[in-house]
Amino acid sequence: MSATSAIRPTPSVAARLGDVPIFPVAVLAFITLVAIFADFLAPHDPQFGNLAERFRPPFWIAGGSIKHALGTDHLGRDVLSRLIFGARVSLVVGFTAVIFAGVVGTVLGILSGYLGGWVDQVVMRIVDTWLALPALTFAIFLAAIVGPSEMNIVIILGAVYWTRYARIVRGEVLSLKEREFVRLAIVAGASKFTIMRRHILPNVVNSAIVLASLMLGVVIVAEASLSFLGVGVPPPKPAWGVMLSDGKQGLMVGYWWLTVMPGVAIALLVLSANLLGDWLRVKLDPQLRQL
Repeated sequence: MSATSAIRPTPSVAARLGDVPIFPVAVLAFITLVAIFADFLAPHDPQFGNLAERFRPPFWIAGGSIKHALGTDHLGRDVLSRLIFGARVSLVVGFTAVIFAGVVGTVLGILSGYLGGWVDQVVMRIVDTWLALPALTFAIFLAAIVGPSEMNIVIILGAVYWTRYARIVRGEVLSLKEREFVRLAIVAGASKFTIMRRHILPNVVNSAIVLASLMLGVVIVAEASLSFLGVGVPPPKPAWGVMLSDGKQGLMVGYWWLTVMPGVAIALLVLSANLLGDWLRVKLDPQLRQL
């Protein structure tokens, strides 16, 4: 082997990440940083306002002020500050609910697919029942029973969406359990728990991660919908769905910024999460990578 062929240039980080979608990553990184440093970035208290400054328009409109760059709401609360703290609520609820649903769904999907028998029958009948119900309607029903709170919404959304993971993971496991490396592990005397942990789980993680990235936008919209309907994050805590609900009455009389601002924030976050999820699906799915 020649010295020239032995020494190959290592691909740069830019080359390896050259196809990363810049827009969704930049938006998600920006919103995440805003959520983390909300206490330092927000110019005003998001829960309290001045009634003397009600319905101030954004600063570029006559009557607006740079003091309230994006205007104020019906209680004189700063819209920009509420948007900043609302990002924290959306990301915390979204990521926590997705992780909770992913863990529960992946575990039950592996157990159902590998063990089969009555375990598979019980889990899949529950999944079929859950999927037969409209997700948002089911979430509203559960939220109305347990009451509105941030933690309750995380549990409710996790309980509603775990079935997506369970069905997809079960299908993967049914294929994997027939593969040679699993049969060799059985011949070697490995226990069922060991096979599921060491041989099945690592091979379904990619699918779970891709589904989680695609479910993030769905969960964020569901949380905003529940908050909009009054069964999600309770006011006066700043959540984007609550802001939409508070601003809907002023929309018809010209206070458009009360609904447009949180609506744009939700749309950007959901769009970015979906675009990143599509990219991850292509990167992590061997068939789509043509391997």
